Amino acid sequence: MSKKPFLIGIAGGTCCGKSEVCKRICTELAIDGATTGNIIILGHKSFYREFSEEEKCEAAKGNFNFDHPSAFDDELMVKALQQLKNGEVAKIPKYDYATHSREDYQTIQPADVILFEGILVLYHKAVRELLDMKIFVDTDCDTRLARRVLRDTVEHNRDIDTVLGQYTKFVKRSFEDFTLPTKRYADVIIPRGVDNTVAIQLIVQHLEDIMNVGVKNVRRRTVSESSGGRPH
Repeated sequence: MSKKPFLIGIAGGTCCGKSEVCKRICTELAIDGATTGNIIILGHKSFYREFSEEEKCEAAKGNFNFDHPSAFDDELMVKALQQLKNGEVAKIPKYDYATHSREDYQTIQPADVILFEGILVLYHKAVRELLDMKIFVDTDCDTRLARRVLRDTVEHNRDIDTVLGQYTKFVKRSFEDFTLPTKRYADVIIPRGVDNTVAIQLIVQHLEDIMNVGVKNVRRRTVSESSGGRPH
């Protein structure tokens, strides 16, 4: 590649709307039609580590903390991000939520812009140092819980007692201990997630500059700098 990919980290609590924000950014770029580059979305959940049989059994019963930093393969994650940042292809695991294991790997090609989203994307210093922009999606806890219950009971076919038990035992505490503190590292904070069209449009405009002009020729400024403050 002739230019260095622009890597954006998008963090926030479970079901805060990270994936929706990424999809909306891609949609807005496609609608505009002015971009000449390409953009990909990469999920932090792809980097869950290999679990033991005992851990898989506990996970099936809702007794494993998937929101804890120790649940992820940090070495593999940093390696893959570094490869993509260098304009190289990277092999990313395909995680199966039903078996709680890696089923296969997929080859990811580098892109002009990479959106890396997940609850702990801003947690590790090694990852933060690779990011060109850091975003935190800030959604209230009641909304996040309601979305998680709907997602886990419908998409993951889990019973509601297990979902609520896991949220109370692991998810809420992990958010407070590990995810929320990373908000201070964010260049841009997006309250209300995908409903905050002003914030998303500012990010889209910034990405259009990068993808059309070229990262090497663009002054790397955050959206908050270009707008005179963080979008609200």
